[in-house]
Amino acid sequence: MAAADVRPGEPADLDPRLEGTHIANSVIDLIGHTPLVRMRRTMEIEQLPSVLAMKMETTNPGGSAKDRPALEMILAAEREGLLKPGGTIVEPTSGNTGVGLAIVAAQRGYRCVFVMTDKVAPEKISLLKAYGAEVVVCPVAVEPDDPQSYYKVAERLTHELEAFRPNQYANPHNPVAHVKTTGPELWEQTAGRITHFVAGAGTCGSITGVARYLKEKNPDIQIVAADPEGSVFSGGSGRPYLVEGVGEDFFPAAWEPDLYDRIIPISDEESFLTARRISETEGILIGGSGGMAVAAAIQVAKEAGPDDIVVVFNPDSGRGYLSRVFDDEWMANFGFIRECDQCVGAVLDTRSPTLDSLLYVNPAETVRVAIERMRSNGVSQLPVCKNTPPFAAAEVSGAVDELELMESIYRDPSLMETTVEKVMGPKLPTVGVGQKLELAVRMLETAPALLVLSGGRPLSVLTRSDVLSYFEAVADG
Repeated sequence: MAAADVRPGEPADLDPRLEGTHIANSVIDLIGHTPLVRMRRTMEIEQLPSVLAMKMETTNPGGSAKDRPALEMILAAEREGLLKPGGTIVEPTSGNTGVGLAIVAAQRGYRCVFVMTDKVAPEKISLLKAYGAEVVVCPVAVEPDDPQSYYKVAERLTHELEAFRPNQYANPHNPVAHVKTTGPELWEQTAGRITHFVAGAGTCGSITGVARYLKEKNPDIQIVAADPEGSVFSGGSGRPYLVEGVGEDFFPAAWEPDLYDRIIPISDEESFLTARRISETEGILIGGSGGMAVAAAIQVAKEAGPDDIVVVFNPDSGRGYLSRVFDDEWMANFGFIRECDQCVGAVLDTRSPTLDSLLYVNPAETVRVAIERMRSNGVSQLPVCKNTPPFAAAEVSGAVDELELMESIYRDPSLMETTVEKVMGPKLPTVGVGQKLELAVRMLETAPALLVLSGGRPLSVLTRSDVLSYFEAVADG
């Protein structure tokens, strides 16, 4: 994208002193032309018959693939008169698109306001602020039409600030950026021998743009979308999951299922553990969405032939996930890794089989139902969970306690027919199934029960009685 930072209609602002050098005219000229690297160690460990290669979007100036559509969307807005000199850009983003927009905006003199959900890692918020952007954080556990959702907040700010909203989910220049750049790069880098392309689907700009180009070159190239379990792309309802920047609860404008030959759902657990493993074995630090794409690509590469070249699209670096995917305490708390042998899971293994499944109450059910459920199962606490199992951690909205209900009903007997959501207390503290039992004991000194997480999802409720029974069983041999 030579001289891409030149505003259309204006003379090229090229420094003649750079003639004959390899000095880029601006940071924008460094967007694209990212390398393709063979995943040698993964091929050996997984015993893959085909070639597995990674498209390293981390070498873009902003460290992600989103630099490409950010530039294309801003240039298009300038051409179409939607973005004036000194204007403001507002965009809901999980981080990477914001960084790309902030980089281009810094070169071209625009103000940026970004809207993010509280699911996003805190370092991503700090990163956007470092580029001079303003950040507004919204809750993730709300419906898209809720006034607090990051979509609605972005709409409001766009109107109030008279700003330009790129709207990466609907902007046709998002996939166009990859038709123009990523697709041709892959074709050239593989000498036209690429047979499979695997990428995560979020806004669908990357996978759709690349698919359009590659399918034109060779209709037999297989396009595979990796998707978080729970996302609508792989047949889910869009319910919460922990991997960031991919999957959706609606179908964006760039969603073109006729271009995709296969969609592979990948769990949070597999995504995160793959990211950690690839970072350690390949020396390539990737994030959760990259881990998700690689997990799907390994499945594809195992089924491919010896002459096939499987390319996996790595959208960004693991540097943006150090407090999440690469933090042992965070991973253990969500039940993704085990810290020791004598862990919380060992206590659950000694309990009655009737308590294996999660007992819960729905917020729309009555207090009478909650009391009967506690009495019939011999428990004193129930988490309050929206929807139906399997639940995501974000779908736990509170808890009810036998003692607290007794005191409330004593004061007002009519509460028996009240919905649980009106009387529930705060959520139970969480502990990972693989965390040390010592931690659970300390937490139970102040909490009557704990919600145990496994694979990022609620597994069971752990009580003081459970721990005492475990100690008794151990003592008895």
